[in-house]
Amino acid sequence: MAHLNITLDQEEILALLSVDHDGAFRKLLQECLNKVLLAESTEQLGAEPYERSEERKDSRNGTRERALNLRVGTITLTVPRHRNVPFKTMLFENYARSEAALVAGMAEMVVNGVSTRKVEKVMEELCGTSFSKSTVSNLCKDLSKDVEAFRNRSLNGPYPFLTVDATYFKVRENHRIISKAFMIAYGTNSYGNREILGFNIYPEESTNTWRDFLDSLKKRGLYGTLLVTSDAHGGIKAALQKELSEAAWQRCQFHFTKNIGELTPKKYQAGLRAEVNELFQAKTMKEAIEKRDEILASYSEVAPRAMACLEEGFEDAMTVMVLPKGMRRFFRTSNHIERVNRELKRRSDVIGVFPNETALMRLMGSTLMELNEKRQAGKAVFSHQSYEEMMKSDTPAELKRATIRQINMAAA
Repeated sequence: MAHLNITLDQEEILALLSVDHDGAFRKLLQECLNKVLLAESTEQLGAEPYERSEERKDSRNGTRERALNLRVGTITLTVPRHRNVPFKTMLFENYARSEAALVAGMAEMVVNGVSTRKVEKVMEELCGTSFSKSTVSNLCKDLSKDVEAFRNRSLNGPYPFLTVDATYFKVRENHRIISKAFMIAYGTNSYGNREILGFNIYPEESTNTWRDFLDSLKKRGLYGTLLVTSDAHGGIKAALQKELSEAAWQRCQFHFTKNIGELTPKKYQAGLRAEVNELFQAKTMKEAIEKRDEILASYSEVAPRAMACLEEGFEDAMTVMVLPKGMRRFFRTSNHIERVNRELKRRSDVIGVFPNETALMRLMGSTLMELNEKRQAGKAVFSHQSYEEMMKSDTPAELKRATIRQINMAAA
């Protein structure tokens, strides 16, 4: 390694003292780093400039300028050129790593919902030089490639359990602010590992948009789905009967309880909610039916509409009872995807209205990639052995019967 002795003459010292403190340090740092580059060049060549030596390995071939953005501002370095073997310096390798870390930090801020204007301000504080809003925006565009690759990746099934849901974000379109449906599919594979399978943006939730979304999952390799959990949105139910007709439907018990509560007089809501939750904790279908009948008898007069809702949706909300006991709690609600939606909302709060769909897809997709990595690192909700035992039991046949019953009820 080269040993440096850096000296400054009287004129250089006076020049440094005549400028501002940041400017002085910037100039001093520039002089030091340029001397580092010259020393590295001498070490690699094996000779000083114009020195005749048998140890010389190459000759100098001029210089080039290279700008570095640092906390004290931008400095300009004079980088030596060699005639035969390119000049190498650890200085730029270290800077490249720091620069890559800086870019990664900027991208991380964007993914976590920090506005481009705030990112610009933070980078100026850190580096002493400004990164324009357009620079940060261009950085964000690089994220889009990764998001699209993740969103369109092949799915390696089977995925016996699927949960779907949609949440809404405001997007500026044709000089208007419009709510867009952001659909998400959350799957559990045969090893019990949860994974975000897909997501897309649509103008609204309808049978056609949900069919398109589910069809895109099938084209990417989704198969082997036994049970789909969702709320009771009509578009989802109709789309499932068309696109995943072999899978049974589990009405989310959380949403179902909420639907019942909304139809109940306020003074009865807390008590009824507690009894419905008790119903969902039943160990057998027989116990659940007995509890349902008890609730119907107690609340029919004071909450008739709520009881009609309970009676009509009871069987769809209890489809999960045909699963092995250890699996039921994981698929009786869509709460795990609701937690994902809350995180997406939290990230989007600082933005408010997205300038376009591309910006929405970039931020939400990047967030889902991050969340998916955490889910992949988490514990499986059941073992592959449990899955194989379930497939050898009567469960698939019972789910098939539930599917046929649900289709017949929808047709009626």
